[in-house]
Amino acid sequence: MSTDYLKRILTSKVYDVAVETSLEPAPLLSQRISNAILLKREDTQPVFSFKLRGAYNKMANLTPAARSRGVIAASAGNHAQGVALSARRLGCRAVIVMPTTTPQVKIDAVRRLGGEVVLAGESYSDAYAHAAKLEKKEKLTFVHPFDDPDVIAGQGTVGMEILRQHPGELDAVFVAVGGGGLISGVATYIKQLRPDVKVIGVQTEDSDAMVRSIKAGRRVMLNDVGLFSDGTAVKQVGAETFRLVKQYVDDFVVVDTDAICAAIKDVFQDTRSVLEPAGALAVAGAKQYLAQHKWKNKTVVAISCGANMNFDRLRFVADRAEVGEMREAVFAVSMPEQRGSFRKFCELVGDRSVTEFNYRISDSARAHVFVGLQVSSPAESDKIAGHFRKHGFDTLDLTHDEMAKTHLRHMVGGRSTLTQDEVLYRFEFPERPGALMRFLNSMKPEWNISLFHYRNQGADYGRILIGIQVPPGDKKLFKTFLEEVDYPYWNETDNPAYKLFL
Repeated sequence: MSTDYLKRILTSKVYDVAVETSLEPAPLLSQRISNAILLKREDTQPVFSFKLRGAYNKMANLTPAARSRGVIAASAGNHAQGVALSARRLGCRAVIVMPTTTPQVKIDAVRRLGGEVVLAGESYSDAYAHAAKLEKKEKLTFVHPFDDPDVIAGQGTVGMEILRQHPGELDAVFVAVGGGGLISGVATYIKQLRPDVKVIGVQTEDSDAMVRSIKAGRRVMLNDVGLFSDGTAVKQVGAETFRLVKQYVDDFVVVDTDAICAAIKDVFQDTRSVLEPAGALAVAGAKQYLAQHKWKNKTVVAISCGANMNFDRLRFVADRAEVGEMREAVFAVSMPEQRGSFRKFCELVGDRSVTEFNYRISDSARAHVFVGLQVSSPAESDKIAGHFRKHGFDTLDLTHDEMAKTHLRHMVGGRSTLTQDEVLYRFEFPERPGALMRFLNSMKPEWNISLFHYRNQGADYGRILIGIQVPPGDKKLFKTFLEEVDYPYWNETDNPAYKLFL
């Protein structure tokens, strides 16, 4: 059976439509993690994903009669595009059932390629069940996204190319795992020709059906799957992929959403390409695995397997990449609601880069702020929290709190009965250490900060919204302060949104 797969891979017809993708170094990432990491650029295929290989190989091997009836597939998007393009090349009908959660960019791409899109269910498994009904009803030929020998063989050509492109020393190949088609083909080929090379699967912590199945010794069905990495959101792996993975895959690593966001940023910095979450999964896994096993000066490949990213999702990715890289720690800090507390806290922050600061006066005794700080290592957040507590500021470390990172950071604030004489201003600060302290030191100590919101957006300047309680008799002094601080500012005190919400 194994030699049969080798023959299937070597005689695969993928190159009628697919291209041999490059194996490129990631110099910036490699330098930072002290290991040579090479990217297998499957995101550069005509449909921006490796899925074209397996889909075309399956369809090219169908009998003329089966092709003439048309094909049907269930897919979260990348396999769908592969089937649609293959059908156009082979001149047959293609019906694609996609989950309702599929990014619009993938749906539009399938339709542009001539595929008939049917939306059904919330995950691949739901779409698969609907496709099975349509297959019987319309007598179509099913093209499975992963659990089929021809599909697996088509994906295996990725492994064949890696060994041909890098015949020298290679320690491991990291592969994203959803249903298991890609890793089955890659591992089956690599482990028979280069058994010394580790093949390591990467899954998300909320879609880890393969990891759980391997541990249980049987295929496990997940009740739910996480949808951020929609390309690997599979509730149950294939029977054939499970068999091959069990035989050939050396190890697994499971990563979270923040690690994927950080990996997307890493690849962008090295290549100026934007991977989708599933496409960056192998990079995230490689980084985590190398760190956990303290590997140094090794050479590894991460398959960047897809780039069908919804543009609107980039906002979330950018927000979470710093946390995923362990370069940002976030805290909830309580302090006495008295003049000087805010300044004292900022002095404790010192020269650290502040990534976010949210505060709204709400209680006459205690103030609560949400603050993000740039850190150089994961262990630093504990030290910072201890430093704050030591100086009298109760502190919660929220760096690993999903609710806080996704929602709470945007909800700090609201109306307050303690905002007498408050004026509201927007400022633009130069994004450099000390800018905030310079601003605070220019203020009269008697003026109380009643609202503060700041988020580092990666620009050369920061945008800050601040509420200051200025007694009527200090209006001239406040105007002088605005002129002396010399930052661009806008008075928002009469903004109707401020009056409505804050």
